[in-house]
Amino acid sequence: MIKDKYFLVFEEGSKITQIICCFLINLPVFAYGSAVGWMSPMTLLLQSENSTRSVPLTDIEISWIAAVSYLVSIPVAWLLAVVADKIGRKYTLLMMSLSMVISWILLLFSVETWALVTARALVGVIMAGSYVICPIYIKEIADDNIRGSLGCWIVISHTTGNLFLYIIGDTLPFRTITWICLSVPLAHLLLFTMMPDTPSYLVKIGKEEKALKILAWLRCKSVDNSDVVKELGHIKKEQENDATSNKFLLKSIYKDKILFRAFRIALFTVIAREACGAIPVTNFAGEIFTNASGESRLILTPNQQAMLLGFVQVIGSTVASSVPLLITTSLISGLSMGALATWFLLRIYGINATSWIPIVTLCVCIFCDAAGLLPVSMILGGEIFSFKYRGTVMAVTMSIAAFSAFLQLLFFKPIAIYLGIYVAFYLFAIVCLFITTYVIIAVPETKGRCLQDIYSDLRKKNETIELKDKVDDTP
Repeated sequence: MIKDKYFLVFEEGSKITQIICCFLINLPVFAYGSAVGWMSPMTLLLQSENSTRSVPLTDIEISWIAAVSYLVSIPVAWLLAVVADKIGRKYTLLMMSLSMVISWILLLFSVETWALVTARALVGVIMAGSYVICPIYIKEIADDNIRGSLGCWIVISHTTGNLFLYIIGDTLPFRTITWICLSVPLAHLLLFTMMPDTPSYLVKIGKEEKALKILAWLRCKSVDNSDVVKELGHIKKEQENDATSNKFLLKSIYKDKILFRAFRIALFTVIAREACGAIPVTNFAGEIFTNASGESRLILTPNQQAMLLGFVQVIGSTVASSVPLLITTSLISGLSMGALATWFLLRIYGINATSWIPIVTLCVCIFCDAAGLLPVSMILGGEIFSFKYRGTVMAVTMSIAAFSAFLQLLFFKPIAIYLGIYVAFYLFAIVCLFITTYVIIAVPETKGRCLQDIYSDLRKKNETIELKDKVDDTP
């Protein structure tokens, strides 16, 4: 009997299978977070006299090593979206982990500049997939009433990976760290082979019977359960709507005033998150704190201060996100970045401000990023577009945001050296204050609201529009 097959351990209706799948889906995100966190302690090591290389890295080399993964993620975001539709979400996720395995193996054999740049370029594959493929995978396997909670695991996994590397990066030797980092994608490659592909993908390739069995397994119900059969029907209807939709989606978005306003909201919030300063801070945290130390009497070393930053980031990622929270966190982050920039400027003129300002302001900024800027910018794109447009919008905004992050990491160190680090933080403060104003004026609340209500808020008073075509395929 089918029931015996799926309920050997768990009771009917249990969410445990979805939780297990979600945990394994997020292992690559944890690996990506670890790769981002790797830059902070390794920048200090590879540029020091104790470098594992014969010659320490230059500032330009470090900038390219940090930035190249974001450059690679721009085309890869589009490529993975296509690949996921061709070979499935499961095998695309395994490809992401394979890229990380190759990346860490490369660093075990060489730390020459070409090897470091190539290894970091491969990080761009998992970077793109973490915020394009993983959200889609979770959306397609999760029950409606826990989809939001499981979706938050992406940000938590990312920030936990950062913290993990900050900790081991301060306590373990280079090769040991590399072996530990290699073990995470290897474990994912071994474990995820046992997981199924999503029911949506299986329906798309015509395997409806298998999709029904997988859906029943995910819901811990029998294949003849009415809820499971009904949900499969919704998936099939969704596929039919998608098949008849306009293929030139970007053109449709551009021509439609409401959709284009929604697109601008998604784009501006994502770019603002990338340009708020969180990317350089997480990549160069150790060096920033070294720069700020000077005559500081703080007991914590720069790497230990980076650990505290990572811990605060993890706490921030557990906060429930909303548009009002985005306004608050953007404002506080802008004020904190401005305060830090002023602290660095005052030090140039010989005015010694209190030594705890850098660690406090950066902790506040990173908390705000993890609690508001990062999750809300990621969620908005999904909430203000129907299924038909969602994937395209995510790929476009991810690519543009990745290019923005690439430029930041490439030029952060040169700006800090030649113009002063305070200039960079004043720019970050301006971005945060801009997005605060923009969200207040242009972004409607989306939490707990249907798409038609959101689009009604985006409509100007003198406009009359037909909303049905924009929302009729909403899952």
